[in-house]
Amino acid sequence: MNVTLLVWAVTIAVTIAFFVYEFYAHVRKPHEPTLGESARWSVFYIGLALLFGVGVGVVSGWTYGGEYFAGYLTEKALSVDNLFVFLIVMSAFAVPRMYQQKVLMIGIVIALIMRGAFIAVGAALIENFSWVFYIFGGFLLLLAVQQARGGHQGNPADSRLMHLVRRVLPVTEEYHGDRLTVRQDGRRWATPLLLTIIAIGFVDLVFALDSIPAIYGLTSEAYIVFTANAFALMGLRQLYFLIGGLLERLVYLAQGLAVILAFIGVKLVLHALHVNELSFLNGGQPFGWAPEIPIWFSLLFIAATITVATVASLLKTRGDQQRPDTDHTDQIRDTEKELS
Repeated sequence: MNVTLLVWAVTIAVTIAFFVYEFYAHVRKPHEPTLGESARWSVFYIGLALLFGVGVGVVSGWTYGGEYFAGYLTEKALSVDNLFVFLIVMSAFAVPRMYQQKVLMIGIVIALIMRGAFIAVGAALIENFSWVFYIFGGFLLLLAVQQARGGHQGNPADSRLMHLVRRVLPVTEEYHGDRLTVRQDGRRWATPLLLTIIAIGFVDLVFALDSIPAIYGLTSEAYIVFTANAFALMGLRQLYFLIGGLLERLVYLAQGLAVILAFIGVKLVLHALHVNELSFLNGGQPFGWAPEIPIWFSLLFIAATITVATVASLLKTRGDQQRPDTDHTDQIRDTEKELS
């Protein structure tokens, strides 16, 4: 895939322009987005991402188009998991709903910057050291195990990181609008909103470590990696308010992501064996028996896993919601029998 510096520059400029527009059009004035506003912008950004993928397929071939769609689906699923952690963080810090947009916007920008840095490092490593696929693959398999066990535990507001920050920064007890710092008694104080953003920045770092090796398991094209990540993060703020209540119902999302990460980890290890250059393995020769998993299979597998995890989660939580009503009805019937 031949991507010129001009294409890179235009892509980055347009991405920045979208986030600048988001800030001035929606975030600068604190408010809680309506359901209609969130739905319209979510559809717009998802449609834009799909249209871009079609463009990649038409211009550069559908092999690259398939890599983009597989990467976008994976990054979008990881971003939804990211939103779940954002929800936990903002609940722990009791961030008022009307100020959550600003926190989300800053958190998403931090995530894009961190992922951009990891993309550059990953591209350099892959281009010069093919053995890095072994490391990426093993790392993803480890992450898959941790993800399957569930990682959303503990109180982010009471973490070691927050205790360290509070030792360094004086923090006010209450919020001061959407301000990050205030001056009181001749001294500059941080607000709880700043602490929330620091916590979310740390979360972004952790998720960047997850997402970049995962998408490099689907494509080695840095341009596809960047655009898939950018489009996955665009509209994430609106998606948060659109499916805020639904997030807590996705009880099997962690397990679904674990399956996806494990699959990509295996795919990376097989690819590493296929292009092996390590002298202490098979004399530095590739393993001929190691298959290359085609991108169409990866795309179907990821889409199917996300679908199954979502449907199973909704069925499970729906059943849990209905069960108390059934139990309550049975109790009433038992009481009526006793009285009769």
